[in-house]
Amino acid sequence: MTTSLNLKFVCVMLLSILVLTLSSCKDDSTRSKVKQLEVSFKKDGELQLKNSTTNALIAALDVEIADTDYTTQTGLMYRTSMPNNQGMLFIFPDTAYRTFYMKNTAIPLDIIFIAADQTVMNIQKNAQPMDESSLASDQPAKYVLEVNAGLCDQWGVTEGDHIVYQRMN
Repeated sequence: MTTSLNLKFVCVMLLSILVLTLSSCKDDSTRSKVKQLEVSFKKDGELQLKNSTTNALIAALDVEIADTDYTTQTGLMYRTSMPNNQGMLFIFPDTAYRTFYMKNTAIPLDIIFIAADQTVMNIQKNAQPMDESSLASDQPAKYVLEVNAGLCDQWGVTEGDHIVYQRMN
């Protein structure tokens, strides 16, 4: 009787080990995949870039405004594209030297640093996706505008040009 009990015990143990082994060998890709949500554009306002000498319109953009700690820290992170007629306008409560980086940002960007009087001070062109290098303003800035890389050259944006924006309610 003991041999029969031992044999049953061994069989149950082997079966348990087999079931555990087979269940742990399942393809874990479905369990380990994290669903990444695409962050969509939210139009908060409209912005015009204007020429410094003629006041002629350079470009008109729909902008998403970043003016909270969370929105200024995340910016355009986790987005895969942006139309050329859109941008992100960062509005800070004070004027200070600003530093940006491209961590978790998949879109190459031109980063335009703007003074409190809404004048373009300097531009960091073609900021590379996922690059954590610091991209700094040359002077204290109150605003920063991010647009697709290459647009500043295409539009002819230069230091001294200015912005006019209107927030939507």
